[in-house]
Amino acid sequence: MQYTDSFQQFTRALADALQLARTTGVGQQQIVARAEDVGDWLNRTVPPVSPEQRLLKELWDASTDQEQQAIASALVKMIQKRAPGLH
Repeated sequence: MQYTDSFQQFTRALADALQLARTTGVGQQQIVARAEDVGDWLNRTVPPVSPEQRLLKELWDASTDQEQQAIASALVKMIQKRAPGLH
């Protein structure tokens, strides 16, 4: 996955990944769990570039494990809402 400066490009990349997961039969809970894993990895290794990425990093850093799961779930739902056919 390519990491970009643009939040729109970031969300398009997430939508592509969600579409692939859906077509291969991955369930919603598994998708959210993988989104949480990716969030952990991004937080540790990729410096935020855009204001949106910095906000996500600050939220992630301030959150408990349960709250991070909620953030990951909300991001997945946001992408699904924006991209028809991902529900």
